[in-house]
Amino acid sequence: MSKLRSLEDLFHHELKDLYSAEKQLIAALPKMAKAATDERLKQAFEMHLEETKGQKERLEKVCELVGISPGREKCAAMEGLVEE
Repeated sequence: MSKLRSLEDLFHHELKDLYSAEKQLIAALPKMAKAATDERLKQAFEMHLEETKGQKERLEKVCELVGISPGREKCAAMEGLVEE
């Protein structure tokens, strides 16, 4: 990560971090739903997956509006949660 020199840099970094988190969650939620033994839990994971896809799309639009690419940054916090 490059140095954050302004609030705009911080904003861009946070957008990219959030985008990465959503992408990781989109990959993890189907596996979690498949592993769920309770039908309500499985449905909750599936519903959350659809919400997460929408959030990812909104983040893509925001990135486009501010003129940045979501990039390839990896949200370490979400990576740790998914590994659990």
